[in-house]
Amino acid sequence: MNAIELDNVWKSFGETTAVAGLDLVVPRGCIFGLLGPNGAGKTTTIRMVMDIIAPDRGEIRVLGQPNSGAILDRVGYLPEERGLYPKMKVIELLELFGVLKGLARQEARARAADWLDRFGLQDWGDKKVEQLSRGMQQKVMFIGTILHRPDVIILDEPFSGLDPISSTEVKEIILEQKERGATVVFSTHLMEQVEKLCDEICLINEGKAVLQGRLAEVKSRFGARNVLLAYDGQPDFLYDTSLVAHYDDYGHYVEIQPAEGVSPQAILERAVREVEVWRFEVKEPSLHDIFIQVVKGEAAREVPA
Repeated sequence: MNAIELDNVWKSFGETTAVAGLDLVVPRGCIFGLLGPNGAGKTTTIRMVMDIIAPDRGEIRVLGQPNSGAILDRVGYLPEERGLYPKMKVIELLELFGVLKGLARQEARARAADWLDRFGLQDWGDKKVEQLSRGMQQKVMFIGTILHRPDVIILDEPFSGLDPISSTEVKEIILEQKERGATVVFSTHLMEQVEKLCDEICLINEGKAVLQGRLAEVKSRFGARNVLLAYDGQPDFLYDTSLVAHYDDYGHYVEIQPAEGVSPQAILERAVREVEVWRFEVKEPSLHDIFIQVVKGEAAREVPA
């Protein structure tokens, strides 16, 4: 049984198609990255999974059941647009979140207190939400999402508004949730976080899945292509389009994407004739590189010849 399944799901708003025949499978017990450029349909997809909006057609299942009613009590959801009651005290708000997900009031309050202590917010429990900074409010929302120990955790831009220390705390807790058996799905623009955390990914563009699978397998499809070169001298070979498809030059350090059919060794042989090479390395493309390559490739296919 998978955590989440979408079969041929469609959703339009007026003349705009937000999700176009999306098929998606999220296995249980993994950390799953839902990726895509702005307007790709990520948030619409998440809202349909959470039964906030209904698909025009297609089927959605959560933990093997239709995504409605009691099954969603086993899901924790952190929306992109945060919503807290500003006049409520923090501890009372978290208690409310827990009760709404089926916890006894006393148990919800005890868990909330533990989590506030974990995030260094133990002195803010009796403060009103409106007194908290944006980052503190983000932590409170995150606590409310995981308070009832859900089987599936859906996080839409979970690192938004967090400083580096808080981001590290959230990352550690995401890993802990996976270790206890939960499935974590998160949508983010931070490719570095996805690359470090995710077991599986799905890249959505224009409402369709254009790339999905285990992260290691997805990266292997794109091969170990890029060349890292530290050098001293004038690298005229960089301008030879028969040799170099693309490069990012930082002065005495350059990352090179070889042209089609060109081996990294050929780059090195040409480079040593023109510059003094201090470092040479062949690396697999980053998820950022893959993201750009796939999205641009999809866009190019939409351009009439």
